[in-house]
Amino acid sequence: MNTQSIMRWLTALGVPPEVVSIGAETDNAWCVLRGGDASGDAGPSWEVFWREQGNRYDWARFSSEQVACHYLFGRLAWAQVARGAVGLLPG
Repeated sequence: MNTQSIMRWLTALGVPPEVVSIGAETDNAWCVLRGGDASGDAGPSWEVFWREQGNRYDWARFSSEQVACHYLFGRLAWAQVARGAVGLLPG
């Protein structure tokens, strides 16, 4: 999973597209941004956070695009389960 495919996966879970912003900071959305240097390493970092009224909440940084996307997918999948939007299929 990466920034090119995460929206497809989230849509399959029923997450509204306006709740996620890939590559840009958007209020009232989970944002995934490519950052600069991560902890002095030469490679890029990836930031995931909720943005509201210009502030960042639940901010996390990752050195891998795939890990950042899986992190966000897990958070939003859990939110869908907690609100009863997805769950086990009837047996």
